[in-house]
Amino acid sequence: MWREAVVYAQDAAPGEGGSSSPFGNPIFFMILIFGVFYFLLIRPNQKRERTRREMLASLSKGSKVVTNGGICGTILGLNEKTVVLKVSDDPVTKIEFLRTAISQVATEEENTQKT
Repeated sequence: MWREAVVYAQDAAPGEGGSSSPFGNPIFFMILIFGVFYFLLIRPNQKRERTRREMLASLSKGSKVVTNGGICGTILGLNEKTVVLKVSDDPVTKIEFLRTAISQVATEEENTQKT
């Protein structure tokens, strides 16, 4: 009788039951937190950077742009790294900027509203 009680006690050891919850596992929470960070921080930043690279690659002569410093101008010339902007007509003022200094391309709607 004594041996039977010992055998039954060993068979019913805690933590070895068939119903363990995945929420009790710390690895689950680490994966969950990484997923939240990915979808709230990393992915939107990647999308924003991709659209910025596409905008910089699509620059062409005659486009009206705004720099990071707030200078508005029209592209007169460009190469792989720099852009030459005409910022004034009287007297004609040209300024050379790095291509990465362009923050946005002015749309046609913005151009017609100014005149």
